[in-house]
Amino acid sequence: MTVRRRRSSLRRAFTLIEVLLVLAILGVIAGMVVPRLIGRQKYANVDATRLTIKGIEQALKLYALDHFGELPPTQAGLKSLVVAPGQNAERWRGPYVESVPRDAWGRELNYALPGKLNPQGYDIISAGPDGLFGTQDDIANDLEVGKQ
Repeated sequence: MTVRRRRSSLRRAFTLIEVLLVLAILGVIAGMVVPRLIGRQKYANVDATRLTIKGIEQALKLYALDHFGELPPTQAGLKSLVVAPGQNAERWRGPYVESVPRDAWGRELNYALPGKLNPQGYDIISAGPDGLFGTQDDIANDLEVGKQ
């Protein structure tokens, strides 16, 4: 009976080959899944930045309602949505957003009035994944939405 117990207790453990086989299988699965997830992160950040810009557009509309249709000047920037500006502070009903808006990569957005892309309105631009303004991956507000 003691021989039988020894064999059964020895068999409960995994062999080195079994452990290595499981690790190899997990490595192959990770090699297939991780690159796909990394590629998706870029698109998720772009989508999140677009949604942030849409939210800023709504906050700017509220700001304009409180300021006789006027938007914050370029110098004041998007900080006017968080802190009352020096001029027309009595009309300010904010904060219109909780903090100065940033893109999905944690960088501040560029605001300009009038805009270069929207000469009749304003620009809200993220530098995009590469972090450089003026490149093809920049993310900006829609041309029609920025018009006031």
